[in-house]
Amino acid sequence: MKHLFTLLLLGVGLARAFSQAPTLGKLTGSLTDSTTAKPVPFATVALMDGQKLITGTTTDGAGSFVLPSLALGSYRLVVSFVGYRSKSLPVSLTAERPTIQLGSILITAEGKTLGEVTVAGQKAIVEDKGDRLVYNAEKDISNAGGTAADVLRKVPTLSVDMDGNVQMRGNGNIKVLINGKPSAMMARNLADALRQMPANVIKSIEVITSPGAKYDAEGSAGIINIITKKALQGFNGTASVTAGNFNRGVGTSLNLRKKKFGLTLSANGYQFRNKRENQSVRTNLLPSSDGPSQPLSILTQQSTADNTGTGGYGEMSVDYDPDSTNHINFAANVWGGYYPNNSIVQNRLTNPAGDELQAFRNDTRFKNPYGNGQLDLGYTKSFKKPGQEFSLLTQYSRMPDNYFYDTDRYAASESPIYRQHSSNYSRNKEYTFQTDYTHPFTLNGRKDTTNIKLEIGAKSILRDIGSEYRVSQSLDGQSPLVIDSAQSNDFSYTQRIYSGYTALRIDSKRKWSLNAGARFEHTDIKGDFLTTQTKLATQYTNLIPSITVAKTLKTHTIKVSYTQRIQRPMVWYLNPWLNQSDPKNIQTGNPYLNPELSHATELAYSTSTKKGLSLNSALYWRVTNNAIDYIATVDAAGVSTSKPQNIAQRKTMGLNVNVSSQPIKNWNLNAGGDIRYVDLFSPALNQGNSGLVWSVNMNTSYKLTPNYTLQANGNYSSGWISLQGTNTGFYWHSLSAKREFMNKQASLTLGLNNPFIQVINQTNRQSAPTFESESRFYSYRRSVRLTFEWRFGQMNAGGAKKGKKISNDDKDGR
Repeated sequence: MKHLFTLLLLGVGLARAFSQAPTLGKLTGSLTDSTTAKPVPFATVALMDGQKLITGTTTDGAGSFVLPSLALGSYRLVVSFVGYRSKSLPVSLTAERPTIQLGSILITAEGKTLGEVTVAGQKAIVEDKGDRLVYNAEKDISNAGGTAADVLRKVPTLSVDMDGNVQMRGNGNIKVLINGKPSAMMARNLADALRQMPANVIKSIEVITSPGAKYDAEGSAGIINIITKKALQGFNGTASVTAGNFNRGVGTSLNLRKKKFGLTLSANGYQFRNKRENQSVRTNLLPSSDGPSQPLSILTQQSTADNTGTGGYGEMSVDYDPDSTNHINFAANVWGGYYPNNSIVQNRLTNPAGDELQAFRNDTRFKNPYGNGQLDLGYTKSFKKPGQEFSLLTQYSRMPDNYFYDTDRYAASESPIYRQHSSNYSRNKEYTFQTDYTHPFTLNGRKDTTNIKLEIGAKSILRDIGSEYRVSQSLDGQSPLVIDSAQSNDFSYTQRIYSGYTALRIDSKRKWSLNAGARFEHTDIKGDFLTTQTKLATQYTNLIPSITVAKTLKTHTIKVSYTQRIQRPMVWYLNPWLNQSDPKNIQTGNPYLNPELSHATELAYSTSTKKGLSLNSALYWRVTNNAIDYIATVDAAGVSTSKPQNIAQRKTMGLNVNVSSQPIKNWNLNAGGDIRYVDLFSPALNQGNSGLVWSVNMNTSYKLTPNYTLQANGNYSSGWISLQGTNTGFYWHSLSAKREFMNKQASLTLGLNNPFIQVINQTNRQSAPTFESESRFYSYRRSVRLTFEWRFGQMNAGGAKKGKKISNDDKDGR
């Protein structure tokens, strides 16, 4: 704990050293209708430096506004609201007069109806926010009625395969947050969770490739933060219905927000379909030290599956501001559903000469009822000094995650020869406590003004994981099932993480910025196989540095960053339950995994023009030690066992480029690409693999009239590389059309996924000393869906302060 106290004392010392720094500027005022003399609530207030937006807010229910934490200087204040003429006022904040009270600002009604107002442009679908890339999902009409996996396919730097597995720059160890908070659902199995989250609830996706010290160190590739649609000021709500051959759903949300109180209620139900076929040939080898490996047998498999999963979720959040300096927020959400994965597999095992050794059909009924409940409670205290803030946050989550399957095996004569039933009851309880303190100050020089923000904090996480699994079988397929004690076990696992950080952000008026810090994390792990009385215990301590330096020259920004990341094994990797639903391909977890440790370096460049063209690019290099990858071994009977293992090292060097533009007022265009060289090697397995992989994407939308919008999306991935093999690429595309009506309170969206390709074909090739295999996967992905959405109530932005919430893994509360 000595490192933790050192970090906290360093932060407090720096805060005291600069406690005498000058106070930032502040603007206050109110808007009043010049005719009626009534306040104008929920109007937009923007502070401009030339053509650049510095900050902004909206007026509250009484028409008042406050702009705190402003650097001293000369600006232009612009106020606007639908139905009123915009007004511009010059303001100058000086050391002698840092706070200005503008009083009542009169604005004049336009005298136009709402129908006469024309939108001058569209918000860009992809934006570069400096420390993160933002994909504005709500502006992409093709997402209506889809899933979170469909949304992530369009995000630059990310690639998503046909099963929903996500990679960031070729690395699948990603930390996914929901509104800056960890989600047990996402930690359970990311691919499944993304398929089960409706796209309609997503506002935007944030991608953070170089997180700072304030963020948790988990997520070796980086962070994906899914921002859901938030409550607006007043009372409002939405209702939506989606019909389609692969996706169906209904959802609603109700929002009530007053000056001091906010309440949000939402609920969604959905179905998703997964249809696929698979053909594979695997040659089982006898390793030889003095020559080529000799073939022992050849396994041929053909399988078909067509499953529909059903689920839903509900959420309630409450915000309360007792006064202007205190804020309390509470949230509760529940996820749940049922995901079947039934399949029929034809198996044929022959010797190298072609003689049949074994032939049978395996019918599997696989059920995965899942659920997750989460509670968040937070308190935030603001001080008189603008930007100075203290927060105390807590979180509790519980995720029962159960797996059951029944397998019936039939001989060629269709007579039963074997039956098996497996049950796995698993749980994951998580308790989190976190406290943060932010202290801003300003240094005024003769030629420059420097804004400094010091952040310090501490955090503890307790994860309690358990798994109880039982296997019963009938060896002849006719007699009653009998429990097999050799395949049954109880497993308990606890993980405790204690952390502290100090971070310093410096921004100068000359457009230099520095974000540097260090994070201390201590991890204590204990595991116990209760049935076999086998125990494991380990602990490790990490001091994680991070630094980012950026310089802006007019519209050009260059950024250099370095950080380390940790990827602790997720629950999915640790669960020792054996999935033997396919007796020739067994999958299991590995409770003895060690964490990954990555070193990430990035050189980024971005620029933008007044005509709406923006370019952001990054040259990146990453080295991961103790990298986790799934490794398969095949025994003499031709049975493959696959489980995650630490494989020593994974190296990646690549270039990522994204371009956004608005060629004309109603046309948005975004395109990007990523190319990288991947090198994996495991001395323990004496095996390596390397190669070049790449991906490209394009997204374009055009607003035909105020009520009609068209959109097209396409992306191609060349595949990926693992230690034991490669996977070929795939192409995904979609077309969408949206019609708004009822004064834009309702919309109808037609979406077509892969209209020109019914089946997506991919080939996976793997090799190891004990086998060589080739598998062809056929995924049915041509789909159509129609979504109706109705928005009602008052739809004005603004309201209460945003409360902080727990962000286990990498994200500050926002």
